[in-house]
Amino acid sequence: MWRLDECRMSEYGHPMPVAFRTCPLCEATCGLALEVDAAAHTVTKVRGDADDVLSHGFICPKGVSIKELHDDADRVRTPLVRQADGSFAPATWDEAFALIARRLPAIVEEHGRDAVGAYVGNPAAHSLAFLLYGKVLLKAIGTKQIFSASTVDQYPKQAASALLFGSGTTVAIPDLDRTDFLLCLGANPMASNGSLMTAPDVRGRLRAIRRRGGTIVVVDPRRSRTAREADEHLAIRPGTDALLLMALLHVVFDEGLEATPPSPHVSDDDLATVRALARDFAPEAVAPATGLDADAIRRVARAFATAPSAVAYGRIGTTTQAFGTTASWLIDVLNVVTGNLDRPGGAMFPLPAGGLPNTKGAPGRGRGAAFGRWTSRVRGLPEVFGELPAAALAEEIDTPGAGRIRALLTIAGNPVISTPNSARLATALDALDFMVSVDIYVNETTRHADVILPAPSPLEKAHFDLVFQGFSVRNHANWSPPVLPRPAGMPDEWRTVLRLVGVVTGQGPDADVAAIDDFVARAAIGKEVADERSPWHGRDVEDVLAELAPRTGTERMVDLLLRTGPYDLTLADLEARPHGVDLGPLAPRLPEVLRTPSGRVELAPPALVADVARLHDALDAAADADPGQLVLIGRRHLRSNNSWMHNLPLLVRGPERCTLHVHPDDAARLALVDGAPAGVRSRVGQLTATVEVTEDIRPGVVSLPHGWGHDLDGVAMGVARAHAGVNSNVLTDETAVEPLTGTAILNGIPVTLTPVAAPLATAG
Repeated sequence: MWRLDECRMSEYGHPMPVAFRTCPLCEATCGLALEVDAAAHTVTKVRGDADDVLSHGFICPKGVSIKELHDDADRVRTPLVRQADGSFAPATWDEAFALIARRLPAIVEEHGRDAVGAYVGNPAAHSLAFLLYGKVLLKAIGTKQIFSASTVDQYPKQAASALLFGSGTTVAIPDLDRTDFLLCLGANPMASNGSLMTAPDVRGRLRAIRRRGGTIVVVDPRRSRTAREADEHLAIRPGTDALLLMALLHVVFDEGLEATPPSPHVSDDDLATVRALARDFAPEAVAPATGLDADAIRRVARAFATAPSAVAYGRIGTTTQAFGTTASWLIDVLNVVTGNLDRPGGAMFPLPAGGLPNTKGAPGRGRGAAFGRWTSRVRGLPEVFGELPAAALAEEIDTPGAGRIRALLTIAGNPVISTPNSARLATALDALDFMVSVDIYVNETTRHADVILPAPSPLEKAHFDLVFQGFSVRNHANWSPPVLPRPAGMPDEWRTVLRLVGVVTGQGPDADVAAIDDFVARAAIGKEVADERSPWHGRDVEDVLAELAPRTGTERMVDLLLRTGPYDLTLADLEARPHGVDLGPLAPRLPEVLRTPSGRVELAPPALVADVARLHDALDAAADADPGQLVLIGRRHLRSNNSWMHNLPLLVRGPERCTLHVHPDDAARLALVDGAPAGVRSRVGQLTATVEVTEDIRPGVVSLPHGWGHDLDGVAMGVARAHAGVNSNVLTDETAVEPLTGTAILNGIPVTLTPVAAPLATAG
């Protein structure tokens, strides 16, 4: 756990060894070096691990704040149970689970399994317990009413990837360290530290592109931190990225700039289809709608296509819009037709140590993706990857009828802040018969719960990045044991999840967690011994189980994944190398990575080809658009991670960041004053925000960061309440969704602005 050869003494004479671990607070997965006062069971100093195989000492303010998170007095440390007067009182774990066992199964028995909903938040992607046992829990509940943070902003990209490559986890990642041309659309990786692109020290990696003679072009309505590092910034109108991408493809095809052949893994028919689709989207045709100069579009297309290597990358700005899936598809189409898919410096596929669906089964072929296997009860929105869009959550609770959600389980999620029309959802949560939350705070969502089950702090549990190694710009593996012991009585998080499994499977509040854990492990081993391509094929399940002993829980499952993964690794190997194992740069993986029925890259999926008709409609609608209509977009800050890290003084200090960015021309037209309040109104809500006049935003566009609005009654986060900000999702319309995945349109929301002398009443 600790490096005793790197050790000093505290002022009280206690030994202070250094512990190394991966930061679990964002997608960058930076290595941390933590000085530990072993006797006092506390961390005294946090710095970057200079020897970490991926981050090489880089650390952002979120990583430094991990000590504040651990020490936070507002962090929930014991189960809380709602009292008759609405307040929370501490309870024992046995008392909390007895209540859950009394209430939750009764609702299922009376109303059916779909009467229980589940919402999984972003921090669950950093939780080994939920990553390894969450599917077991959700399957045990047996509900189709599953929602997650991924349905808010991510699934359009993964859905497009699944249609092209056969799996939602087969996402082409920019090879940042070798590319000569980065086209970055709707992304601000210098603030996000990468998103669906695990890349510590993005600023250093971007500057390295330019140092080696490369080029960076950023497409964003706002001049973000990333845009300031770029060679060129194209201030596009929100929601028109798909039109720009079609225009870039038009130039590539029209001027004969495509690679020949672009890929042996793409059919001629699919290439002909996308060529025909791009024909009507010349730069001159899309320029009025995008707000970009046609000559600039042509220049970027030529430079991208003729660069020694190039990669297009898009994120939240491209996925949370009316054409989220189509824009995500066209990004990969551009990479393909210019010959930049699956090549160094282009868009490549990581090979994580823990494996992925694209490392299992027959290589190069599979069943492909199928969406819409069921739909939401009220609006008929489609299922994607086994989940329903979060935009449907409130209506599935507050709309009467058979199948209405009457009980809700939230896992590390705050949908009252993170999902559309949050005021409606907050009201709906009060109508539930029962609610359980697994969370470390009493926040805007968990304040509605009947039971809150805490988790250990990040320093008190083991960590392995099962998710983000699959999106990394370099193959690597790190294992982080707990740095500090769990407090007396605090169970490991995986035990809490499996105890919930025991409740929903009828085993009661005192289910044998060890037996459930063994059952899950045997099932996983059974799949491996039955797979003729597994290194365990044909072995005896019990022999393998004994080989993994004495490990249990998450440690055993990670060891299992490593031993059956694509590298010759065990958990013991990683334990012996606290700075991680470097598994090398990304390497070509086509065609074995594919899981499509054809065994090819499906460059022209019928659903996406059909959606191009909406792009034609968008061109026509642009001519009739109101030139005075303002639209709202979000933004991200390096010190902020969605809604759940605003209770840490280190991350909220300094100037106010929850401000409304307004261009000077719009401010003058609307009589808005820098530093003064303005009322912001959409179809579904209104709020008051502080105006920040800046030329960094495109005229006609205003911007609020997401994740704020911590001033609601019952929120027990003192620092966050003191820096409450406003909740931008009060303005987001849950009825406006992208049709292919049901993802809410969070960027390009029509709003009106007015100067106010006093704050408006905030909805919700």
